[in-house]
Amino acid sequence: MFLFRDIFFWNSKPWENYFGDNIMIYSKRLMELRENSELKQYEIAKILNIYKGLYNQYETEYEIIPIKHLNTLANYFDVSIDYLFGLNDKLNYKNSNCEIDAMKVGERLKEFRKENKLTQEKLAKILNMARSALANYERGRNIIATPFLYTICTRYNISADYLLGKINNPKYLK
Repeated sequence: MFLFRDIFFWNSKPWENYFGDNIMIYSKRLMELRENSELKQYEIAKILNIYKGLYNQYETEYEIIPIKHLNTLANYFDVSIDYLFGLNDKLNYKNSNCEIDAMKVGERLKEFRKENKLTQEKLAKILNMARSALANYERGRNIIATPFLYTICTRYNISADYLLGKINNPKYLK
């Protein structure tokens, strides 16, 4: 079947057109963890309660994996989100929380923004997003989207696990 999106995004990942050079690298680590555990893609898809084809798109980074699925896989494989993002090579942190609380994420995001003397407008511009969406993240109405979290972590060298409330230390990565 021929689709218009195949012309527009031919030989590309759809989100690359929006996020430019800020390419996430979780797919390699997801594939390594899955293969080292001798699991098939359909088995991981079953854990996430999604179709195998969608998981394949996550693993190839054709689609962006949502934080809730990334967290489920981090918990399943007992690794940190920092590890999956390639922010460090430390597999996991002691006393890591399994659950992500939107309110805690919002508080930490706001704390981070203020520590770095950023207004909502300025951070929203850096992330190429609407200020109102950032405000909703800070109010705990939504969990921050994966590419925005990744951009903050790579640009400011801050732990994704910290921002997501999974750990209290380390806050900043070396």
